[in-house]
Amino acid sequence: MPLPTKDAARLLLESHVSDAYQRYHASMVATALEGYAALFQEDAHLWYLTGLLHDLDFEKHPLTHPRESLGWFREWGYPEELIHAVEAHAYGYNGFTTLPRTKLAAALLATDELCGIFYAYRKLNPVRYGAMKASSILKKVKEPAFAAKVDRTTIYTGCEQLGVTVDAHVANLIKFLANFD
Repeated sequence: MPLPTKDAARLLLESHVSDAYQRYHASMVATALEGYAALFQEDAHLWYLTGLLHDLDFEKHPLTHPRESLGWFREWGYPEELIHAVEAHAYGYNGFTTLPRTKLAAALLATDELCGIFYAYRKLNPVRYGAMKASSILKKVKEPAFAAKVDRTTIYTGCEQLGVTVDAHVANLIKFLANFD
């Protein structure tokens, strides 16, 4: 089965995820990955959908996430690159030990948690993502008490696997999210 359209994928997300923040987060990650796809001249649709659907089972199955999603994606015939990226984004959690082997997987790992820092920063400083200063975000990345539930280790691991510095990654996300909401 081919990948769904963006609209169909959004409906799929809405059928599995009722929490408004989780939907917002999924869209934010999808937008950032779409930006990386353009930067790396990769399949923008695949990268966007990977970001949009990466936490599809998290709300209902947080202790086994993303195990259920991986099963669904295989059942639906989604590409192995998407499946691997979703599995690798859980590196270090719920028994998952797969490191990213692709740019998509590394970008998802690096981006997922960093989007949480961007969101938390914006809640305290109501400025559009594109108007944020990289130095301010980097300061918050290095401050463990800020958005304390955000796992900085996965950001660093993802950046390393992607071959970008954290500084460059933050700057990229500011650019990619400039027109987000």
